[in-house]
Amino acid sequence: MEQLIVRLGSNDDDVIHWIVCSPTEDDVIASGELPGVAHLSSLKDRAGHRPITALVPTSDVLLKWVTLPSKAGRKALTAIPFMLEDEISGDIDSQFFALGGRKDNQQAVAVVSKARLQAWQTQLADAGLHCERIVPDILAVPEPTSGWAALELGEQLLIRQDQWAGIQGEKNWLVQAINHHAKQLPAPLPLDNFSSLSSQELNNVLLQEQHIDMPMKILASGLQTTQFNLLQGEFKSRKKQGGEFKKWRLAAVLAIVALCTTLIDKVALQQQLSSERALVSSQIKTEFTRAFPNAGAYRDVRATMRAKLAALEQGTGGSSMLVMMDQLANAFAKSQVKPSSVKFDASRRELRMQAMAANFESLELFKRLAEAQGFEVEQGAINNRNDLVYGSLLVRS
Repeated sequence: MEQLIVRLGSNDDDVIHWIVCSPTEDDVIASGELPGVAHLSSLKDRAGHRPITALVPTSDVLLKWVTLPSKAGRKALTAIPFMLEDEISGDIDSQFFALGGRKDNQQAVAVVSKARLQAWQTQLADAGLHCERIVPDILAVPEPTSGWAALELGEQLLIRQDQWAGIQGEKNWLVQAINHHAKQLPAPLPLDNFSSLSSQELNNVLLQEQHIDMPMKILASGLQTTQFNLLQGEFKSRKKQGGEFKKWRLAAVLAIVALCTTLIDKVALQQQLSSERALVSSQIKTEFTRAFPNAGAYRDVRATMRAKLAALEQGTGGSSMLVMMDQLANAFAKSQVKPSSVKFDASRRELRMQAMAANFESLELFKRLAEAQGFEVEQGAINNRNDLVYGSLLVRS
């Protein structure tokens, strides 16, 4: 698959190396350098719909192995920042800890400043480049079978020391670092050489010359051997949907819906209607039981409901319970008084209810509104409970 690989710097004016290639097919489409972050947006057209990976200087990332207790679970991983606190300059809360692979009880961890990682993401986003993966550049250098490996990128050297270790910096400084390390070894240090380093520059180093190719092409191939990504947790990249996809997505969805609709036959329709009828019947029974909890056993819910409603409508003229409740609806609504229990005496044409309200004034408002409707209202005992007012009311028509 073709992809764009960009190697960012530590500073805005650092040279940016880039390549568009297909590592699996060993094919390079284009490559080059940019003088700094300000020119990063020129790669937007190069990227197109290709996935983008960013390499970042290992000098800005601390790669460490952390020894965990045997059979350590997720809780042990949360303690890693505190285990590395003595090796990190600054507040650990300002650092981001990304997890790599694990060997037995050894956990690979990459530590990077949250501000630095956010800055890289911002640089890419401002340039219109949607990057889903950021990797320390040293992890893209081919891993040596023994000793170290060196790759030259512009004026910098990338030295990979093992699976999860390496150094990166200016060539002159790193040559001294290699010599200092090799001088302490009893045997020459094997060095897979993907650079212009020569034996005249190095002491006690066994250069193992490798096939010299474009440095970014070598790094692109090396990326295929690691799954690590700094963008984890709070920095994890959200997948971006292309503009073209958004344009035809609705049409595609509608077409699928229309196709599915035409495939529904009479059997499926009958099953749907039967299911809906059963659901409605269940809802009716539930609501009936809630309205008449003491109704007892019944066979036909509709007939039983009609009988219950007839009982509620006992009385003549305008004195039935349902009529009275309907006439009091406005008083209930405006006063926000809610009846918790209601008893109707048809012979006396009166409602006895226990009601609750937000305050005493609400009960008074209900009384005035009901009396304005022509009812007589008597208030009984009133008490406060749980920030609400509870009272008994007697309403006569």
